[in-house]
Amino acid sequence: IITGTLALSVFTAVLGSLQFGYNIGVINAPQKIIEAEYNSTWTHRYSEPIPEATLTSLWSLSVAIFSIGGMFSSFCVGIISEWLGRRKAMLINNLLAFIGGGLMGMSKISQSFEMMILGRFTIGAYCGLASGLVPMYVGEISPTNLRGALGTLHQLAIVTGILIAQILGLESLLGSEELWPVLMGITVIPTVLQMALLPFCPESPRFLYIIRCQEHHAKSGLRRLTGRLDVSEDLAEMKEEKRRMDMERKVSIAELFRSPLYRQPIIIAILLQLSQQLSGINAIFYYSTSIFQKAGVESPVFATIGAGVVNCAFTVVSLFLVERMGRRTLHMLGLAGMCVCAVVMTIALNLLEGVPWMSYISMLAIFGFVAFFEVGPGPIPWFFVAELFSQGPRPAAMAVAGCSNWTANFIIGMGFQYIANLCGPYVFLIFAALLLFFLLFTFFRVPETRGKTFDQISANFHRHPQTMMDMDLDMELDKPSTELEYLGADGTEH
Repeated sequence: IITGTLALSVFTAVLGSLQFGYNIGVINAPQKIIEAEYNSTWTHRYSEPIPEATLTSLWSLSVAIFSIGGMFSSFCVGIISEWLGRRKAMLINNLLAFIGGGLMGMSKISQSFEMMILGRFTIGAYCGLASGLVPMYVGEISPTNLRGALGTLHQLAIVTGILIAQILGLESLLGSEELWPVLMGITVIPTVLQMALLPFCPESPRFLYIIRCQEHHAKSGLRRLTGRLDVSEDLAEMKEEKRRMDMERKVSIAELFRSPLYRQPIIIAILLQLSQQLSGINAIFYYSTSIFQKAGVESPVFATIGAGVVNCAFTVVSLFLVERMGRRTLHMLGLAGMCVCAVVMTIALNLLEGVPWMSYISMLAIFGFVAFFEVGPGPIPWFFVAELFSQGPRPAAMAVAGCSNWTANFIIGMGFQYIANLCGPYVFLIFAALLLFFLLFTFFRVPETRGKTFDQISANFHRHPQTMMDMDLDMELDKPSTELEYLGADGTEH
């Protein structure tokens, strides 16, 4: 049962993810208008137009510095979440959103592209912390049987944020010459809402009990979240996790790679994050308008919004599938589908000149690519990291995974345009090859975590660090089989 407190807490937390998505998508539509603003600022200062190369550099920096801010702050997720607690860390993080949104919103009046770039860096730092804190908090307050579905809401909020940014970025709304500073600064609205609601949300009972040893507060938090007076079962699971954690000391980032116990899970966590970013999805989001133009679409802006709608719709689909089909299966399905779509896209874009109706095929391939992304590689990697590690190594693992994600995001943001210019329509074959690699890796190395407690998952790694394929079998033996309950004494099914 989802209680009101659980629903409020998850909704409030994922407002951070909504901002993350909004600030990914917001920079796309008003590119030409902001570049013109940079030019007029330069002319005002130096009485000559901005050189083309300088403008390109300033614009690339405005886009990519967002990822640099995220890279730096994602490394601090573990330290800040332990020091302040999950809830207070999210509350204080909103100061960065205020500063970033304010700087971007005021940059036009101040005639300062430096303010815009600094604002993008600051909001990137906010998003780097939010991208670690939100899945951590949601994963810790969710009941085991709902952890996957509620974990997917982080991704749903991100894609909703992207879609809102795409719609508000239309020239008829806020993407105009006068109103683009409002488009950039409006990001403070979810910040105000989150700051107003967070005091009504409980701190993570897992954090209170395991890290702070406050059993009384953890109990009252659990009662509020579950709506039950008797929370002894949940507490027993946390006690067992704490007992194991007391036996394992705090793990540093260096130890994650050195220790044979954690090496396999951290490699899985990093490669899952890379499978999300190097799948080519951000190439579609950052440069979708120009891709649709090349594909011969008449109104590329609306096609981009169409891709955003597909994005949201299929995130909702994965919300219902993730607890039925399992994380590993969905991830593999998503990677395989994206790989096929990338090949179809390459063929369609190549045949476009000779066969005009190929523009429809390439558009369908792009929509398919986005849909399969949201079934698997979109939501799955974020809560896999939280599930593969117990409390001891989890903060360090979150930091490493977050940093891997942001670094890959930065590489794609900076490098895609150059590679696309070199390879033309064949650029998506590079992504197809990467997707095939990640698919094979997931098949041979990634365990299923659906319906398992954090303890069962980490215990199986500790027992079998040398092989992943045994893990699923072990877990099947660990959990009580529901099928046995339906067998009679003579072994026949009832």
